[in-house]
Amino acid sequence: MATHVSGAGREQGRAAAVSPWVTGWTAAAAVLMVFGGIMAIFAGIAAIANDPVFVVNDDFVYAFNLTGWGWVHLLLGVVIAIAGVALFTGAPWARAVGVVLAGLSMIANFLWLPYAPVWSIVLIVVDGFIIWALCSPRRESAT
Repeated sequence: MATHVSGAGREQGRAAAVSPWVTGWTAAAAVLMVFGGIMAIFAGIAAIANDPVFVVNDDFVYAFNLTGWGWVHLLLGVVIAIAGVALFTGAPWARAVGVVLAGLSMIANFLWLPYAPVWSIVLIVVDGFIIWALCSPRRESAT
């Protein structure tokens, strides 16, 4: 005896096929984006205030004014935190924007290496994880 599955039943079957790991990785990326954005805001504020915690090295090829870098990190941090919150809402544009912003953050942190080397390396790795988590294949796109 053949059973007929209505359109609503097919939609429920597709929703059940979504891997919890993928959803978990996207949620993890969102948490890391919000946290990283907030920390970038704090680093930006400290750099704008010319906090003595930063070591200024004038011999770096990509030397830039500490206050200028502070504004870059402050603005980038705000946008990254907003995109991270948007990932929690399930906004379709948030994944693509998250990948772009994580890439920009990787570049900014590479150029920030002489001022805060350990912090920059940690954030480069975190941004790489965010990009991986947001670009990983989704089960719902395969069905």
